[in-house]
Amino acid sequence: MDDGLQWRERQRRAVRAHADADERRRAAERAEAAGIVAWFVAEATRRGLPTERLHAQPYDAHGRYRTRLTGWYVDRAGVRAVDTAGRWYLLTVPASLRARLLGADPPPSPAPLIVGEGGRDGDSIPLRTLLARRLDEGEGRD
Repeated sequence: MDDGLQWRERQRRAVRAHADADERRRAAERAEAAGIVAWFVAEATRRGLPTERLHAQPYDAHGRYRTRLTGWYVDRAGVRAVDTAGRWYLLTVPASLRARLLGADPPPSPAPLIVGEGGRDGDSIPLRTLLARRLDEGEGRD
């Protein structure tokens, strides 16, 4: 193999190794966050924190859409929630007449370890802290 091919092969392996390490790190973070959410659901249930029917908000309009989800809003804006099965939701969806009439069906997403990371300064919070605050607030979200 000439030097150019060897160099390209080393680069390809290095890129692949970096991507594999990054995926392992993300998988570990997702697993840790899922454990924190499971802890929240168990603790909310133990404390008798009432669940409620969750609603989704359209991205670019005002209002709310019904969903089939039951659980707990975990932020004051009512955008982030955990359902009774321990799934994490961002309750924002595209605005549509169908969602207005029939309700929205937002998909669950992996919970982040740092909620709001990459957002405006001061808007990020560790997941465990956010969920612990929600538990301490009890029934009120105001």
